Amino acid sequence: MQLIKLDATDSTNAHLRRLLSSNVPENYTVVTARQQELGRGQRGTKWQSEAGKNLTFSVLRRSLNLPVSHSFVLNLCVSLAVYSVLKQYNVPDVSIKWPNDILSGRSKICGILIENIVTGSTIHTSIIGIGLNVNQLTFKELQNVSSLHVLLGKTFNLDVLLRDIVNHLKKVFLGLEQKDDAHLWIAYENALFGRGKPSTFEDNEGQRFVGLIKGVSKDGRLNVELENAVLKTFDLKEVKLLY
Repeated sequence: MQLIKLDATDSTNAHLRRLLSSNVPENYTVVTARQQELGRGQRGTKWQSEAGKNLTFSVLRRSLNLPVSHSFVLNLCVSLAVYSVLKQYNVPDVSIKWPNDILSGRSKICGILIENIVTGSTIHTSIIGIGLNVNQLTFKELQNVSSLHVLLGKTFNLDVLLRDIVNHLKKVFLGLEQKDDAHLWIAYENALFGRGKPSTFEDNEGQRFVGLIKGVSKDGRLNVELENAVLKTFDLKEVKLLY
């Protein structure tokens, strides 16, 4: 694993993209930064992180040869890798909030942003950005946000935690290469936040409604049972899962 440590950068995903444009970094090259100035999350949100207190890093995964139609499998691999490591660290009540946020209870502790490089109908390379709240104690005006230190009452070694996550990510990808992805779908849905329980959603017009999360389709759309047992599927741009 090639590890590139930066004091500050616009975003670790962007730094990896620049590396790709100038040379050919080895598979699983990792770029980590004490501070990200333009870190992003899903829906274009800004990832807020106190410098030097958390993990903000990106991992390069090359030679995927994954059909674009199967792109959501990458969300399964990455979210399950982080989820599994946090379970091993005894983080309480860990779950995956669709599509790939990691929660403890109702508090977000990790965000994931995956950016793919596509050739034809195939994903060749993926840049996997991960932001994990580790040793930060306060989050200003942010709600439903926590960190490993807040949850477990101790300071964590960022280098050790980074190594554990990357090693587990490699293990999950190896399992995908050696088997089909059926085991990943089962594990993901078992870890899915709110599955089978009444949840509140907001559509892209700001209207709120209640439904039961039934699972996720193969293209990554959320299956929700509405009133009168009507099943409807939503993509990320169509609905927001509230707490």
